[in-house]
Amino acid sequence: MERLLTCEPLRHAQELVHDFRTMVRTRQGEALGQWVKRVRSSGLTNRMSFAEGRECEGSALHAALTLPYSNGPTEGAVNRLKTIKRQMYGRANFDLLRIRVLSGSSRAPKGCKNRKTEASSP
Repeated sequence: MERLLTCEPLRHAQELVHDFRTMVRTRQGEALGQWVKRVRSSGLTNRMSFAEGRECEGSALHAALTLPYSNGPTEGAVNRLKTIKRQMYGRANFDLLRIRVLSGSSRAPKGCKNRKTEASSP
């Protein structure tokens, strides 16, 4: 690793990537403009393309880095729903899926029949 960092362009690219990661993790939106200027002056074409893409996002990226809002709870709920749906695919009817989603449980409530059980009943 140390040998790679002796190459000036690689070392500079690593610094830019590290600075961007730090900026995102510490939510320093005000540093975005300065970071883009540093990338442009670096001459690293891959990083310049990445920086231009971030500039196109403009106010949305700046808001994501500065505002305290998060869509994490929404993403978590969607992830939970998709997990339950995948687990039940082809095994149960919509009523059981609805009960599992609304109950917040990953297990089927007692007394609920799945499609296979219902099909084998006389």
